[in-house]
Amino acid sequence: MHTDFTVRCAEHGDTAAMQDLIAVSSIELSVSFYTPLQAQAMQQHVFGVDTQLLTDRTYFIVEERGQMLACGGWSKRKTLFGGDQAKHGEDSLLDPATEAARIRAFFVAPTAARRGLGRMLLAHCTEQALAAGFTALELVATMPGVPLYLACGFAPVEDIILHLPGGVDAPVCRMRKQINGA
Repeated sequence: MHTDFTVRCAEHGDTAAMQDLIAVSSIELSVSFYTPLQAQAMQQHVFGVDTQLLTDRTYFIVEERGQMLACGGWSKRKTLFGGDQAKHGEDSLLDPATEAARIRAFFVAPTAARRGLGRMLLAHCTEQALAAGFTALELVATMPGVPLYLACGFAPVEDIILHLPGGVDAPVCRMRKQINGA
């Protein structure tokens, strides 16, 4: 079966559809990695669209015949993870000469999981970060995302426990990859 995936820049008008995709993906694809309480708390307090990425034109959508199947992006700003609801203060620019670009907010529709969309987005974002002068990528991976990022050459830097409202703790992993010449 031949499929044609397209990658396009996300627009502010896509925000509601992306939020819906993020909500479904973050709950359904977390089942064997997080408790329902952890997944719900992360979906409510951490996951979501960071509209700065839309303004910067560094957030993308993967579609198949006009249907949104995945979203994700990269950033030239200091925020490492989280949607608008998790941000506090100024989100200043990174220095490509000394700091790593951020890989941000990758989510795939559960019906499209394991079809290479995450890898496609990662390749697209890596290419763009390289073109912007960055030589490394950094991200905070959820437990469902760790296997993808390991397979794509990222190395764990530190395990982090997110302390979320309601006394919910959830593990994530900060990861990094050199991309100069990769």
